[in-house]
Formats: sequence, structure tokens, C-alpha cells
Amino acid sequence: MIRPRRSLLFMPGSNARALEKARTLPVDGLILDLEDAVAPDAKALARDQIAQAVVARGFGKREVLIRINALDTPWWIDDLTMAGKARPDGILVPKISSVADLNAIADRLGDINADQSIRVWAMIETARAVLDVDKIAAASRDSETRLAGFVFGPNDISRETRIRMKPGRAEMIPMIIQSVLATRAHGLEILDGPYSDIANIDGFAAECAQGRDLGFDGKTLIHPSHIGACNAIFTPPAEEVALARKIIAAFQLPENASRGAIQLDGRMVERLHADMARRTIAIADAIAATGN
Repeated sequence: MIRPRRSLLFMPGSNARALEKARTLPVDGLILDLEDAVAPDAKALARDQIAQAVVARGFGKREVLIRINALDTPWWIDDLTMAGKARPDGILVPKISSVADLNAIADRLGDINADQSIRVWAMIETARAVLDVDKIAAASRDSETRLAGFVFGPNDISRETRIRMKPGRAEMIPMIIQSVLATRAHGLEILDGPYSDIANIDGFAAECAQGRDLGFDGKTLIHPSHIGACNAIFTPPAEEVALARKIIAAFQLPENASRGAIQLDGRMVERLHADMARRTIAIADAIAATGN
């Protein structure tokens, strides 16, 4: 089943009001954050508040992820233990750089008998992660890793590599493409990282469109003001959905049942276009079902 992931909004776990507001926002998913958005002296409070919020449910059809702290911090085990017991839809792990990191997460989730429905998402935000992204994605073949997909993290990559973040992200595109290819090769999902210039709505919209065209399934957000534009850009346009339905209908005609390619409105259309059309229809129907 296809699940829309156009927009996933980070919400700081230390802010109880934000956690409550999250239940009403028109996003496809929420990332309840224990890492960057939470000061060290607020980690324990954030952990408790996120646990209470997730156990209470009430998030509707929104996908709920918990972002824990990185494996090189003193907080990750407590974070992961809480998340495993609270049973969100997924756990987002920052700074995953190797299969060994995934295995460490899997081992801990196994130790606490975490429900098998909980998926693991890895943030690709280190130089080592980009270099080994295919190996990390291939680890999804081992069901124990629970790996569902990646979140590309441009800010930490920029910090570590000294590659500058500029409008258009030309310097980052090779790393983005490498990450997208790895996910598609292994049947995973991938989300774009957040856009930091909150007030620049035009710049945000341009980056959303770029991310969509580069193959991302959606984008992570750091401010609610970005939700509307993000949802609109990652929603297949009505004319694209209509064409997809027309392609499927054409191949279903008896005279086309055994044909690998047909002419439709003066264009050559192949079976691969029918496969793409089916996904377009599926994601459009899934989005319609969310009501957002």
C-alpha cells in the first residue's frame, strides 16, 4: 500500500503545546524530535512528553516518527527504548553511517521486543553515509533492520564536508542522486531535508519542486507555514492523474491487451508508462483519502 509522504514536519518533543498542535496540522506525517530541536537539559522532559503523546494516539492518518539522538550520544539508548515501547509508526535515526549502526538499532529493538510494525528510517547526513549509501540501503534485505527509507540531511553534510549550501543546491545534486538511486535499487523511500530560510516561501517552493523532480517522495519541514506549498507541489497535478487514467484505460482495451506499445493522442506510449501511471493514480488516491 502506498502511503503519502509529501510533508513530514519536525516538532520539538520538549514543547508540549507543539505536540498537541501537531494533531491538527494538515501534514502527511510528524517527526517528534529528541535531537536538534531539544537542548541537552531538556532531553528527559522531551522523552517523557513524546512517550505520552504517542501512547495517547489521536494523530489520525498522520504517520508518526520519533527522531532519537545519534548513536554517539549518551541519550540514544533511552530514546530508542522509549520509542520501541511507545509504538510510533517509525523511528528516525540521525547520522547513520554504516550497516553496523543499523544493526545496533536492530539489536536494541530486539532486546526490548519492540513491535515488528515499527519501521526504521535512516538520516543520510555524513560523508561516510553518502559513500556507502548503497550498502546501507541493501541492509533492508535483512528484515531485522526494519529499514523503510532515508531522510537526506543537507545541513549536516554541509557542516562535515564544507560543501556550501547555496540556492539551487548544485553542489549537492551528485550526493542526492546517489542517495535516490540507492533507495530505488532496494525498494525504499527517500525524503528531502528541510529548508532553513523559513520566511523565503518562494525559495522553499523552488526547492520542493527541485526535490520532486530529483525523485524525492516528499520533504521534511521545520515550520508549519511550509505545509501548504509542500503538499501542493508533491501532489500529482489533476491533468497528470487524468492522463494516467487514460493510459491505463487504453491498455485495457481488448485490441491492446498483447501490445507492448500503443499510440495515444499522437504519442508513443509503452507498458513502462502504464506502470508509472498506476503509481500516479495510487498516490493521488492515497492523498485524496487523507483529506489534506
